[in-house]
Amino acid sequence: MTYLRELADGASVSLSIHVQPKSSRTRIAGLHGDAVKLCITSPPVDGKANAAVIQFFAKLFKIPKNAITIARGETSRDKGLIIRGVAAADAAAILSPLLSE
Repeated sequence: MTYLRELADGASVSLSIHVQPKSSRTRIAGLHGDAVKLCITSPPVDGKANAAVIQFFAKLFKIPKNAITIARGETSRDKGLIIRGVAAADAAAILSPLLSE
C-alpha cells in the first residue's frame, strides 16, 4: 500500500489522495495511481474542497477534524494528509473495503 504509510510515532499515518472536485456525490472511487481517489461535491474554490476532504476523512476514521492536516498539495488535486490518532493497520482496515468496491 504505497498510498498509506505509518509515521514514526506509530499513532499517525500519511495518506496520499487524488481529489476530484465537483462530483455528483462524495465517495472513495478506488485508486488513482499510488493514491486513493476521493470524489467530492465541493468546488475547488476558497478552500471548500480542502475542508470537504478533511471533513470526509474525519468522519470516516471517527476522529476530530483538527487531527487531520494537509501536509502537501494545498492547491493541487494530489494531496498528502497527515492523520493523527489512527494506526496504519486500523486505517488499512477501514480503507480496504472501500477501495475494492
